Amino acid sequence: MIQIERLDVSQVPKEVFSITQVLDDRCQVGEVLHSIEDWKLWLTMTLHHRLFPVVYSQLRAIQFKGIPDEIQATLNKHYQKNVFRMLALSAEMSRIQALFDEHNIRVLSLKGPVLGIDLYGDMSLRSSSDLDVMVSLRDLVKVEHLLEEQGYVKDEYIQSVLNDWKWRHHHFTYLHPDRQVKVEVHWRLNPGPGKEPTFEALWQRKRTLSNSSGELHVLSREDLFLFLITHGARHGWSRLRWLHDIDRLVRQGFQWDEATALLKKYSFEDLAGQALLLCEKIFNTPLPSPLKQLCQSKRAFFLAQATVFYLERRVNLHQEPVPEDIASYHKVYLRQIMNREQRLLYVVSVVHPFYTDVETLPLPKQLHFLYFPLRPFLFLWRKVIS
Repeated sequence: MIQIERLDVSQVPKEVFSITQVLDDRCQVGEVLHSIEDWKLWLTMTLHHRLFPVVYSQLRAIQFKGIPDEIQATLNKHYQKNVFRMLALSAEMSRIQALFDEHNIRVLSLKGPVLGIDLYGDMSLRSSSDLDVMVSLRDLVKVEHLLEEQGYVKDEYIQSVLNDWKWRHHHFTYLHPDRQVKVEVHWRLNPGPGKEPTFEALWQRKRTLSNSSGELHVLSREDLFLFLITHGARHGWSRLRWLHDIDRLVRQGFQWDEATALLKKYSFEDLAGQALLLCEKIFNTPLPSPLKQLCQSKRAFFLAQATVFYLERRVNLHQEPVPEDIASYHKVYLRQIMNREQRLLYVVSVVHPFYTDVETLPLPKQLHFLYFPLRPFLFLWRKVIS
């Protein structure tokens, strides 16, 4: 049996734990704040882990007693900025929902302000930089046309050959230059290759949330749990906001048996165990018995320990260039979190042509099938000339 005490977080800055203790209703906030020695580092950690909205709310409840004025002022600035950002994103999400409804396009809201409403009861208590929605693969062309009519510009960063984008990737990104809004349109929850719930299955289990602007369709709580644990794992849980989402979801509850059945079906039990071990260790999350069982595997413990690397170093995987040592570690880590089926599919996918083959030897589109037999030679050629 794997004991939570064995998870070694001794090298994680203590300011991280003072942040999570502020969010724990069982802790004496005054005593936690009194123990903080480096307020600048504490603030840096709070902002880095994107926990500042909910931390600000907790500190406001005690009238900021014990908080240095400059720290309070900075938190207030970021909190107010986030409020306006969430209002703008919420309004844009409502516009998109209405647009898609008008054209009979089914859409699921994955993240953004809706997650703040769903998990925190207030969209201002969670930060978000963009909107994430999911549609059926067959509606993608129509969605792209509608967004472009609204002034969105597609970020053409995905290069594809023989339509491999459908299973290698999971979303397209669209930017609105005037509204300064980014929308990620998913047709999968996660990048491939790998097995996951289809859009039709997710739609059948969906929930509907109401806000001031109308109704939004969201994932069932069980599907949301699966999505959040796979998304956070893919990013090494390098932002504690993602882990706090899991903490909130577990505390609010869902159908444990249905969730564990989904995890087993798609072989994500160890990733769930990874997330729950980290939640229990860092956020003191109370785990019901069915979820505790997910924490018992050696692989779940190994994966949880592997993510401590990111917490120790305050890693930002979204800021280019990523330091070489971190990029190298993350590349290995991404292979470690693959389940057996994903590893097999990944090996098979290497045989499929990549866009680098097109760059090495441009061929007319009707001859792209030739990249299959040519791929080994093109790969060796790139090694020779590099």
